Amino acid sequence: MAFTEIAYDVADRVATVTLCRPERLNAFTHTMRVELIEAFDQADADDGVRAVVVTGAGRAFCAGADLGGGGGTFGHRERGDGVESVEGAPRDGG
Repeated sequence: MAFTEIAYDVADRVATVTLCRPERLNAFTHTMRVELIEAFDQADADDGVRAVVVTGAGRAFCAGADLGGGGGTFGHRERGDGVESVEGAPRDGG
């Protein structure tokens, strides 16, 4: 998977996940949620990874949820975006 809002790198048995939206202080989005889950799944599947470091690009780690899209920003049911679910509940992205 090509990431657009995070970067994923492995060096010396450490996976580094960098939030890459410095213009928005790395505010959390639905896209970032999907990409983080994929990055953590990749790290979990890689027996060479012994630690995961999560960091942010620019001057902030993460400003919280990016609500620039309005109140439905994280409304997965309304979007019908196929978020993985377990027994009808969406997978926890937090």
